[in-house]
Amino acid sequence: MNQTDAASRLNQAFGRSGSGPLSGVVVADFTRVLAGPYCTMLLADMGATVIKVESPQGDDTRGWKPPVRDDEATFYLSVNRNKHSIVLDFRDESDLEVARELAARADVLVENFKPGGLEQFKLDYDSVSALNPDVIYASITGFGTAGGAGLPGYDLLVQAVSGMMSLTGGQDTEPYRAGLAIFDVITGLHASIGILGALHHKDNTGQGQLVELNLLSSALSGMVNQSAAYVTGGLVPTRMGNEHPSLYPYEPMPTGDGMLIVVAGNNGQFTKLCDALGIPEVAADPRFGNPQERNANREELRPILQGRLAERSAAEWFEHLSGLGLPCAPIQDVKGGIELARKLGLEPVVMAGNGERRIPSVRHPVAFSQTPVSYELAPPELNASSDLVRTWLAAKEARLVG
Repeated sequence: MNQTDAASRLNQAFGRSGSGPLSGVVVADFTRVLAGPYCTMLLADMGATVIKVESPQGDDTRGWKPPVRDDEATFYLSVNRNKHSIVLDFRDESDLEVARELAARADVLVENFKPGGLEQFKLDYDSVSALNPDVIYASITGFGTAGGAGLPGYDLLVQAVSGMMSLTGGQDTEPYRAGLAIFDVITGLHASIGILGALHHKDNTGQGQLVELNLLSSALSGMVNQSAAYVTGGLVPTRMGNEHPSLYPYEPMPTGDGMLIVVAGNNGQFTKLCDALGIPEVAADPRFGNPQERNANREELRPILQGRLAERSAAEWFEHLSGLGLPCAPIQDVKGGIELARKLGLEPVVMAGNGERRIPSVRHPVAFSQTPVSYELAPPELNASSDLVRTWLAAKEARLVG
């Protein structure tokens, strides 16, 4: 059986169309909460067959309420579409054997247990790769498997210890966390990138490998210029509220009605902004002649810009400045963000699932011209695919790919 036929058989068995770039790839998903499930959802959107293994209690986020949709936690629904759920109690030997069989037949295994937590069940990388040598085994931890192995891996803890919270808030406020679990999301993205890289290597060589990620390393990488300020420049950055350490203007400013983000990333944009505000002489002022000067003299520049912005509302300035190609944005709530995406034709909301169970969901962020993503499966109810998965594992040709 060739690869295309194998993928087709697999997709047929699990009710997928097989249109995505990862069609035919089997992912054993031993993750919960956010970083791991976000990663595996992205893979599932791209056509992978993702089998979500849950404890009898289910993923923790099933109970994270409110908010809810028909009494299901929206947190859980946000990162688990296109998956199949099977409940396996590792304390039960027959269930554990099913888990091991799934690990042995998967192309990719993703887990976010505490370091060493799967060894007792022989589901760690060494045990799984002994049975499945070409497996790609992605392991997500909070602080790695060395000195930080015993530290709990919660996003908020990483926001604190990484330095990110020290950068969030005003100069006179306490540190703030981000409004979402930002490093869980970044780690999930990094995990999907690592898995795709490992799949490419496997295609070229036939070799599987261990792919390791941790929240702290992802945080330090994801903080980009702020972490580089210290690593490369020897400077410890501090909180600046909504201001940027290197650019001005690059912050929210009051208008006649509401706040507007105003950005001038280069001299051309600043000159154009000043023209649009009716103050062309400001662009010619040597105090504001280049990014470094504007940055150093921001206290003198700020009231000049705000004085002109006060003449119109944020909505009016957004329309006017955007029409000139200048970067600006009103500060909106999440509803406003979704509605703007709709207005721009980005179609941000899709329906995941077919038949009676259909859940509104946020669109996958990548568009493929040849291998489009799909949303055929709604986030699964607990253990909904147990019979399907067990039947597939029992079949003689269960391992159709890899």
